[in-house]
Amino acid sequence: MRIRTFRTGLLRIPLRTPFKTALRTVESIEDAVIRFETDCGFFGYGEAPPTVAITGDSLDGILYALQNRLGPALVGRDVRDIAVNCAIVQNALPKNTSAKAAAEIALYDLYAQSRALPLYAALGGGIPRLTTDLTISVNDTATMIADCETAIGRGFTALKIKVGKQPEEDVDRLRAIHHAVAGRAILRIDANQGWSADQTIAVLRTLDAAGLDFDLIEQPVPAGDMAGMQAIRASRSRIPLMADESAFNLDQVKALHAASAADIINIKLMKAGGLSNAMAIADFCAGHNMECMMGCMLEGAISAAAAAHLAIARCDVITRIDLDGPSLGSFDPIDGNVHFDDAVISVSGRSGLGIHAPANITWFE
Repeated sequence: MRIRTFRTGLLRIPLRTPFKTALRTVESIEDAVIRFETDCGFFGYGEAPPTVAITGDSLDGILYALQNRLGPALVGRDVRDIAVNCAIVQNALPKNTSAKAAAEIALYDLYAQSRALPLYAALGGGIPRLTTDLTISVNDTATMIADCETAIGRGFTALKIKVGKQPEEDVDRLRAIHHAVAGRAILRIDANQGWSADQTIAVLRTLDAAGLDFDLIEQPVPAGDMAGMQAIRASRSRIPLMADESAFNLDQVKALHAASAADIINIKLMKAGGLSNAMAIADFCAGHNMECMMGCMLEGAISAAAAAHLAIARCDVITRIDLDGPSLGSFDPIDGNVHFDDAVISVSGRSGLGIHAPANITWFE
C-alpha cells in the first residue's frame, strides 16, 4: 500500500466561548489539514493548529511546509514502512514541528489501517477510554467560577485553571475557585509562562500555607528559564511542577530530568513534531519515573484523536489527560473512531483514526 497523492485543507470550528490565557485570546479553531490517499483507496488524515506564541508556527507556514516539502516527500512511500517515513518527515526541513506532527498523524493513520487495527492497538494496545480535564480561561473571578460550575455540570471532574497575569490577583482567583469547587473537581494551575520564579515560589508558599490542594502547576516561568524551573522544584511545594513549553523534545526532557527541574512532563504532538518523538519522550519518562500528561493545543478532533490513541497505548506513564480541544468547540465535525463526549473520550473499533468524510474542511486545489 503506497501513498498515491495528498491534499491540504483548512478546518474551522467556532469555540463555545473565547479561549483566554496569559499569552493570547482565540475565538475559533482554525487548523491546517493534510490527507494522504493510497493506491488502494485508503485515506489518512493529519491536522495541526497554528500556535505562533508557543511553537512559532503560523497557519501559512504549516500549509506551506505540508504542500511543498512534507507531502511531496512522502508520495510513493509504502505506508507500512512507518519508521523510515517518520524519519523522512523529521529530516525534510528544520523546526516546523506542527506541520511534521500533522504529516506523522496521517502516516500513522494509514499505518494502522494497513494492519486493520485502531491506532492505539497498532501502538501497543490499552483500554480504549480516557477522562480529560477542561480548561477554564482566565477571566474575572466570578466568570471563572461560573465556568467551573458549568464544566462540572457537563461532567468534568478535573479543571485546568488559566492564570499568569498578576500573581497577587491570581492567588485570590485560585483561593476563590478552590473554595467554590474543591471536592467536586481536581484543580490544576496553568500560568502559561506568566510569572517569574520568585513570584511562583511565593504563590506556591501561599497556597501551601492555606492548605489548598492543587494537582499540579504548569509552566509558570518562561520556557528558557531552566534555573527558574529548578528553583521552583527545589522550593519543595506540595504542588508538583509540570513542564510544558520547556519540554518540546526529548533533549529538553532529558535536560529537565538531569537538572531536577520538573516532576511531570506535558507531551504535545505539536511540540514534539509528531507521534514518533512523543513516544520517545514517553519511553524516556517511563524509564526515569517521571509521569506525563497528554496535552494538546487549541486543536480539533483529528490531532486530538491521535493524541488520545497514544495516551491509551502508553497509560503506564501518561497519567493525566488534557485533550479538551474538541470539547471547547461549538461542535465536532469529525466522524472518526474517537468520540469526545465532554469529559469522556472513547474509541470504537474502526481501523486507524476511523475518519469518514469530515465536514467543515475547505480543501485547496
